[in-house]
Amino acid sequence: MARRNGGLRFQPGGGEKKPQVPTGKKQRLGIERLANDGRGIGFVDGRTWFVEGALPGEEVEARVTGARSQVVEARSERVLAASGQRRPEPCPHARVCGGCTLQHLPAADQLELKQRSLAEQLSRLAGIAPQAWAPPLSGPEFGYRRRARLAVRWDAKVRRLEVGFRASASQDIVSIRECHVLVQPLQTLLPALLAVLHALDKPQAIGHLELFSGTAEAVLVRHTVALAEADLQRLSSFAQAQGVQLWLQGDGVPQPLDPAYRLGYRMPAWDLELAWRPGDFVQVNAPVNEAMVAQALQWLALQTGERVLDLFCGLGNFSLPLARSGAEVVAVEGGSEMTERARTNAAHNGLVNAHFYQADLSKPLAEAQWAKGGFAAVLLDPPRDGALEMVRQIATLGATRVVYVSCNPATLARDAAQLARQGYRLERAGVLDMFPQTAHVEAMALFERQA
Repeated sequence: MARRNGGLRFQPGGGEKKPQVPTGKKQRLGIERLANDGRGIGFVDGRTWFVEGALPGEEVEARVTGARSQVVEARSERVLAASGQRRPEPCPHARVCGGCTLQHLPAADQLELKQRSLAEQLSRLAGIAPQAWAPPLSGPEFGYRRRARLAVRWDAKVRRLEVGFRASASQDIVSIRECHVLVQPLQTLLPALLAVLHALDKPQAIGHLELFSGTAEAVLVRHTVALAEADLQRLSSFAQAQGVQLWLQGDGVPQPLDPAYRLGYRMPAWDLELAWRPGDFVQVNAPVNEAMVAQALQWLALQTGERVLDLFCGLGNFSLPLARSGAEVVAVEGGSEMTERARTNAAHNGLVNAHFYQADLSKPLAEAQWAKGGFAAVLLDPPRDGALEMVRQIATLGATRVVYVSCNPATLARDAAQLARQGYRLERAGVLDMFPQTAHVEAMALFERQA
């Protein structure tokens, strides 16, 4: 058999073309190893199978969910011979819900998988490895998620409301009764929320829901048409009885039912409270977020009064702790509303050494006044598509240290290669386990410019 792409086997070219594997077909196969996304890899008739819910050494019966050429995607429906690595999933929805795909894998093995994924991306895409690996930053396995979105759909044929999460690789909704990864206040809230939704006269008006737990608990109801008055009253009574805030969103931005509502989250290590509104980005895992910020500050090793540039600053998740620690912070965000909220957060926390600017961070810095004067260090926390335009210009800022926080190891590796070309060496890197029970990898990397 021919081998390429990291050891995966594919059918050699030439010869008669095989018929496509039909969706829904069941196949018995053995699993040889794990892909970086946590799916088991097996081989049948020259095709490579990626099987969700399967572990190395297992024999499973899998159902095909999609196929193209020599690659088949499938989901394990029966484990015929289990690996000793397998553990029982605590959640009754684990086998079908797309939210958690690794509950069958012990926590230590999940971390090892994520570490290996990060190392492989850095090696394959950038040709580099850190001088030292940092231990993974992790928190509770379950009960960690302080924000979640619930899908809602009214099935007119059977006149039934479905509320839950999307099934894996599907638009189908898995109706849930419980969710083990939600923080406890949201787990406690869920039964009453489901009950009121099923009692609505016109549930088809609901688009989706968002749950948030911080300085208060809140439920955002996204509606596609105006809510019936009786339904609005039911939702309002539910919120009052449960002691939660009710936010509504029609065509515009989310609005609180009561204008006096205030939402936010605390960062006790720095005596900070950051205001937040539904729709704003916020890290869902509070313990790992605090550990992440603390590690970033440690790696940056700023002296009092040194200038640091915080790119993609959001609400000030890094900027405000940096300022509290004595640094002179210049923070930049792409959206004007988020920039203004970060500025307000700094003022409400009594910080005068954090300065916030709005800018398009996919454009050159040459004309940006806030980029003048140089910086001792730069911190980046970009979205999944990375920060290529920014890293191309890092050397012009004079920074000797760069901390890059990433939610996508592939774009981190791409950008790391660009930093290496500018004379920055990858000193340290490590995994941030922001999403236990999933294969999602977040990472932090420290680069230092060589003299």
